[in-house]
Amino acid sequence: MASTTKSQLIGRISLRAKCILLLALFTVLSLSFILGGAFLNSCQINRDDSNVHVLRTVNPTNGNDMEEENPLEFMRSKKVILISHELTLSGGPLLLMELAFLLRVVDAKVVWITNQHTDEKNKVTHSLVHKMLDRGVQVSYPRTKEALDATLKSDLIILNTAVSGKWLDNILQENGQGILPKVLWWIHEMRGHYCSLDYVKNLPSVAGTMIDSHISADFWKNRTHNRLGLTMPQTSVVHLGNSKELMEVAEDSVAKRILRQHIRGSLGIQHDDLLFSIINSVSRGKGQHYFLRAFIESLQLIKERNLKVPKMYAAVVGSDFNAQFKFEMELRDIVSENGLQDVVHFVNKSLTVVPYLAATDILIQNSQGRGECFGRITIEAMAFQVPVLGTAAGGTTEIVVDGVTGMLHPEGKNGVSVLAENIIKLATQAETRLNMGRNGYNRVKEMFLEKHMAQRIGDVLKSILQNSKTSQTSTKNFEK
Repeated sequence: MASTTKSQLIGRISLRAKCILLLALFTVLSLSFILGGAFLNSCQINRDDSNVHVLRTVNPTNGNDMEEENPLEFMRSKKVILISHELTLSGGPLLLMELAFLLRVVDAKVVWITNQHTDEKNKVTHSLVHKMLDRGVQVSYPRTKEALDATLKSDLIILNTAVSGKWLDNILQENGQGILPKVLWWIHEMRGHYCSLDYVKNLPSVAGTMIDSHISADFWKNRTHNRLGLTMPQTSVVHLGNSKELMEVAEDSVAKRILRQHIRGSLGIQHDDLLFSIINSVSRGKGQHYFLRAFIESLQLIKERNLKVPKMYAAVVGSDFNAQFKFEMELRDIVSENGLQDVVHFVNKSLTVVPYLAATDILIQNSQGRGECFGRITIEAMAFQVPVLGTAAGGTTEIVVDGVTGMLHPEGKNGVSVLAENIIKLATQAETRLNMGRNGYNRVKEMFLEKHMAQRIGDVLKSILQNSKTSQTSTKNFEK
């Protein structure tokens, strides 16, 4: 009995220490971000969405993880070139960096090349470079003999984002078509102006493409064919997954409770109040204005219908006056005109939104137009058993099961009233909220974990390597 009590005490101390470290890290990162002026954005080149991607590093497996064979084990000792259009805290580069760390776990030889000029004096760039170097990723520069030699000797080249097509144009001018059979193009964008011959004229010639959702893949297939007269190469859809680190926090009830109390306390929100959060970089395309109008409409309808609900709050996480001054002012005008300054909170951009996920009761994913190409914040919220109210557009429709893990509404003005009714439904039906949250968590465990993403990526890489080897053999036989 005494030993059990002692172990439980040690466990509680360990959890408390973990939470203190989490809060300290959150505070430091938030401060550094306010000073540094960068924000994570998701599917577009300025990732939205999320979140703690810089922290989504993968450590060598240990403990129970050793029981599962790494799906990327076949990449051991392979030479891989990763091409990024930039080195910033936006979604594309950070996702590629995450892949770099996954490959380093199996001791692949990874070289990172940034196509655009990078200012090494920039604090963010400097930090990211050293983060890669610390994990054994070699950082090189384009148009150097070192980079060219590494590219020619590589087993695989992963071109990240449509914009990186400029790098491919340059390298083909120097070396002809020899590298094309080992080029995999990983595309995250779903905006029309990226589907341009300026970027993707060599797309049909690469070994394959990897895209984050079926909807995005269909968009690229149709757009390149109808607008550019191009045929897409072999295309694979790879849904993303939550990191082990995020899942550890999401599944730690003590850590979640401490983070939840900390954030809600800082916003003046009580335990039983309801917090609706939209966690994206603030821009018109992310739909914060429509969310606020829907939230205001829901409050008005609740009052008119004399419904009993907990006190409701809204949080707009991802504000940046420097980037979107006019739109930021528009959002605040909407709030002030309706006298909701004490109800709607604007939260500055932050490197990690994990504490806000812990504090949130319902997530709003309100991206407009074609929607998100995937929308990683959605699966991150689901990991925290948070139901999602999302637009019926883009990758969100491949994540959220309408009526099961959340509810979908139309994008644009037509979606405002539908979203308002969905807000009311979840505000008035606590059991529905809880069930949707549990269902979302189960869906993440089934489909959207790091191991699932690694397996999907592994299948694509294996196929590209096999086809590249076959192509090289055929070329040698032809030359004989």
